Amino acid sequence: MGFVVVSVLLCFSFIPFYLTLVESIDIDGNHEKNTLRPETFQSPWRVNITDEGTNIVSHYAMWHTDPGKFYGLRAEMSIWASPNQENSQESGASLQIYCQDGEKYNLIQDGFHVSPSLYHNKDIRFFTYWTKDLKSRGCYNSQCTGFVPASGAELVPGQAIAPPSIYGKQDHYIRLSVNKDPHSGDWVIYRHDLEKPSFLGHFPEELCLGTTRIQAATGFVNYLKNARGPPMGSGNFPNDDDKKSAYFRRVKFYNSKGQAFDPFNTQMVRLVDRPDSIM
Repeated sequence: MGFVVVSVLLCFSFIPFYLTLVESIDIDGNHEKNTLRPETFQSPWRVNITDEGTNIVSHYAMWHTDPGKFYGLRAEMSIWASPNQENSQESGASLQIYCQDGEKYNLIQDGFHVSPSLYHNKDIRFFTYWTKDLKSRGCYNSQCTGFVPASGAELVPGQAIAPPSIYGKQDHYIRLSVNKDPHSGDWVIYRHDLEKPSFLGHFPEELCLGTTRIQAATGFVNYLKNARGPPMGSGNFPNDDDKKSAYFRRVKFYNSKGQAFDPFNTQMVRLVDRPDSIM
């Protein structure tokens, strides 16, 4: 049937977890949820494909916490190009913080994606994103007031990332974090794969209020309805080889003091919207 395999790998607490999706012509997605509450939680409605409105299809594969008192996370994310991606497609991965606001969740996130509609090319780019609630159209980078870049930051929203990983030959990644600063209350973003951690900027505290939160490491794709979607990650099944499949690894959580730690005792739950394609 000409299916293309897409994959996301999360190495959590030093134990590998594999999650795979098979790309196909879109069908109505069924959500697979384990112990996640409340039931209104879902992946955000992401619309950056120009003027297509509700004709956008979104698929995602994530590992997330249950709601609780969480203060941020950090992970390495492998970088993969998508040279055959069309203008009406988006593919990427990100770290996400969902903040409970009444019966809804607000969202802040940082990661990388390939989005020809947003940038008018197929470069891999660092991005930030936030939305007031998951059913509202969100805001990328500096499209509206939200994320505040740091002066002289090593990486700014919309900046291209290179080189990509080369299948079977070379693994490339970036290590990003987003956590609540114990002094300002803002949500700060750092890059950690350089000689020393680099402060990239912050989301103001008011974009993510409250203490009940969900943390997630997520791969996602978006494309037009009735079309075939782009690859997620490398487009290949995970096979214990970092040079062949996409991953999140070396995951850390943060405590209320802004200190990173290994989350050995924190349960993570798988959430995918295409359970028919899980291996």
